Amino acid sequence: MPATAPASPPAATLSRRAKAAIVVRMMLDAGVPLPLDQLPVAVQSDLTTELGGLRYVDGGTLREVAGEFLGAMERAGISFPGGIDGALSLLDGHISQDTAERLRLGGRPRPDDPWSHICDLPVDRLAALTDGEAVEVAAVVLSKLPTSRAAEVLGKLPGDRARRIACAISGTASVPPDTVARIGRALMDQIASTPDTAFAEPPAKRIGAILNAAPSRTRNDMLAALDQENPTLAQDVRKSILTFEDLPTRLEPRDVPSILRGVEQDVILRALGVSDGAAAVAAEFLLENMSRRLADQIRADIEDQTPPTPEEAEAAQGQIVAALRDMMDRGEINLIAKPAAAA
Repeated sequence: MPATAPASPPAATLSRRAKAAIVVRMMLDAGVPLPLDQLPVAVQSDLTTELGGLRYVDGGTLREVAGEFLGAMERAGISFPGGIDGALSLLDGHISQDTAERLRLGGRPRPDDPWSHICDLPVDRLAALTDGEAVEVAAVVLSKLPTSRAAEVLGKLPGDRARRIACAISGTASVPPDTVARIGRALMDQIASTPDTAFAEPPAKRIGAILNAAPSRTRNDMLAALDQENPTLAQDVRKSILTFEDLPTRLEPRDVPSILRGVEQDVILRALGVSDGAAAVAAEFLLENMSRRLADQIRADIEDQTPPTPEEAEAAQGQIVAALRDMMDRGEINLIAKPAAAA
């Protein structure tokens, strides 16, 4: 007599784990590659135990289990990552690296020479980028910048670090071109991965711009409060503040006529009509760096006018600083960088 096949348990009595084990066995028999090694260890262990516990399953039960599995697949939905970063994570290893980098750059083609983009960054952004890198990398960055911009960046770094970077520039002569190119690409990746922010300027610079336009008493009170609550922020704010008294050390003498050309004569007279203190030194600096004829005329007009009140003089000095800042925003004037030790 022919042997009788062992009885098969009905599909309704099988557990979900047993049904999953049957589906896995059918797919393996069909040659479907399954990444089972990516499952959690506990799940792999349970699946192996279920496979080991099964004996014989007849064709009817197989078809019933397979039909149930397909029905579940048809009812199942699928979630997507949402956003370009999640999509790139999902497709990691399935699309080219160049495509992924271009998408991270917002769809723009990656520049052939990353250094052309890096050199166009604002000085503050370059200083922050340079300050966060190893001294040797920072030396390469400064070496790739135009001399004037490299000097501005160096002036914004802490004194000790600026000196170490300057010394490290001497070692860049032996750096091969492919290493410089790799550093440029790495920095571009870092720039591209930096999230967009609502404000173009850092907080300290925005606070400094506000305090620049504030009366000196308000400015001093605010700085004193910041010294107590956040000394680091207070120091950064002081670096970004430009006052009338700063002009002799921050302004190139040749730029004085250009700035005063956009300021009304009565404002100049009130601003320069001070007789003592740092404001008087700044007033004399401006007078010394305009034409002799104009300076003599302004001095004579100051003697003839009613001396301005401190509030009137300060307001007028603020207008001169505002005219200077407008020219800076248009790229017409660059200030002399503050020495790091004095910042």
